[in-house]
Amino acid sequence: MALTTKTKLSLIGVIVAVLVIGLVIWNQKRSTTTDEIVIGISPPFAKPLQVAVDEAKKDGINVRLVEFSDWNTPNITLNHGDIDANYFQHQPFLSNAIKEAAYKIKPIAHGIATHVGLYSKKYKSLQDVPNGAQVVIPNDPVNQGRALLLLQQVKLISLKDPNNHLSNLQDISSNPKNFKFVEVEGPQTARAVDEADLVFSYPHYLRLAGTLDPNDALAFDDTTSNRYAILFVVRDDYETQHPEKAEQLKKFIHIYQNSAQVKHAINAEVGEKLWFAGWK
Repeated sequence: MALTTKTKLSLIGVIVAVLVIGLVIWNQKRSTTTDEIVIGISPPFAKPLQVAVDEAKKDGINVRLVEFSDWNTPNITLNHGDIDANYFQHQPFLSNAIKEAAYKIKPIAHGIATHVGLYSKKYKSLQDVPNGAQVVIPNDPVNQGRALLLLQQVKLISLKDPNNHLSNLQDISSNPKNFKFVEVEGPQTARAVDEADLVFSYPHYLRLAGTLDPNDALAFDDTTSNRYAILFVVRDDYETQHPEKAEQLKKFIHIYQNSAQVKHAINAEVGEKLWFAGWK
């Protein structure tokens, strides 16, 4: 018996639906069974991490790095479960992000800690920076606090609470040179040195941007604490939901922390005297 056009179309629809459902199930199965570990990172950390990725591959550990240009998306993506881990933030930043967005994420290990500095292309010393100078600082609460602590350390400003690492512009109690503060996204501070009088920035971002030698700061912070060490961060349930991948991730982190090749790469990217191990 010949099939009507309506019947043919119905059969085609059923076949297409079955194929779509099959593809969805196959894709879900593939994504849940893959042994690839995906880590979201900031670009300045890419080269040393890639060295660790190449070494880990020799041991059968498959890691893929995904770069993010901002400091918000890596946590959003991790919280959604689209990546296994991220590596771009220190504990104060993470704590603030969890407080503001109720993320279900946590640190699993420490990475490197870097010193931060005050930079200028216009002046050779802090004493030369004039009254009313334009000073660039990060706009996020945590790194802005870190910038203000450094400005206080070198006696350019005073803060109401000299030990508050979350101080903001309203917490400045004394600004004798009447600095004009400009707030920008943290990664953009490295490019602000071309225009501003004085800029708070990070050695690894300066090296990535190529705007200034990161060793040429007018002043560096004097901290040796791992408070600002970059963290490997995972979801709260990662170790229980993905125990095998969690173990592989820990092995990868061990390689990152102990490899001589990785250390050489960090020296090249950050500067040998501008970082220290946050896990010790």
